[in-house]
Amino acid sequence: MSNNITPPPDNEVLEYLEDYLLNLQTNNYSEETIYNYERDIKVFENFLLELSLPFFKVDKKVINHYKAYLTSRDRKTSNNATPEKKLQSSSTNRNLSSLRSYLKYLIEMDYKCPISPEAIKLVKTEKKHPRVAELEDLIKLIEAPSTMENNKTIAARNRAMLEILFSTGMRISELINLDRVQIDDSGKIFIRGKGKKERFVYLTPRAVHQLDKYSSLRSDSFPALFIPYRGRNVKKDTSLAKKRISTNYLQERIKHYRERLKINVPTSAHSLRHGFATYLAESGANPAAIQILLGHESLDTTTRYVHASDRYAEDTHRKYHPLRKDD
Repeated sequence: MSNNITPPPDNEVLEYLEDYLLNLQTNNYSEETIYNYERDIKVFENFLLELSLPFFKVDKKVINHYKAYLTSRDRKTSNNATPEKKLQSSSTNRNLSSLRSYLKYLIEMDYKCPISPEAIKLVKTEKKHPRVAELEDLIKLIEAPSTMENNKTIAARNRAMLEILFSTGMRISELINLDRVQIDDSGKIFIRGKGKKERFVYLTPRAVHQLDKYSSLRSDSFPALFIPYRGRNVKKDTSLAKKRISTNYLQERIKHYRERLKINVPTSAHSLRHGFATYLAESGANPAAIQILLGHESLDTTTRYVHASDRYAEDTHRKYHPLRKDD
């Protein structure tokens, strides 16, 4: 690419981005994965636009500036909004990895690429001590919609969502994409998760009960298991037929319940998945079985959940330390 090349029109500086995303699609990447790659790379594209810098002039110095940008207060999201929180190192690395992937595509397709993907080094990540709320607090959180929501249908729906998350350990994206036909009478759910990996997850009897309670309040025939209401008449509003509850809504409600309950450990939908694995491990579950239930490709990922509990570590120490007995 010569130096007299001008940036593409319509405020786009990455001219092969659409081709790259199409390539992901043809290689059977999930819609969510493609969306995440596009979002991350759009952040880089907006960064170049802010600098009025053509893509072909990107070098190691620019990449270093981009790293600093990702961790600064001046950072913008993919849609040019100002984020509320500083980007964590793991999220910074996700953005850098997405950019690497795009550069690799350019090289594979014999398009000119200004910098080697290997030249983009990931940042050092913080080693945080994993935290998960006490089981009693998680139970209070799961049961909170029943007393904190005024609308009985919304209360039943939100309670069923939280029960299913903690019962199965599924991801929030997997939950909101559930269809009613995926739930069988045995409480077993067949889902396609991250990377289109398929697995079974299982409902506890109390989760089945709450789901049945919510289902009994629905008279529509919409396929989605969890749908938004927002004061609309579900019987008449056909615009809801293809809509699902949003991840932002569920995360916001979890935050609301946690604050009302004064749970001081940060808790999100992912925390319920984390707690699912942690308390299974505390009860003696095999890590390999937990790996299957969570849909992890690597057991190393699972062990971060298995050893997250301080109580688990303390009990292990007391039970197995060679000098645990008094002389």
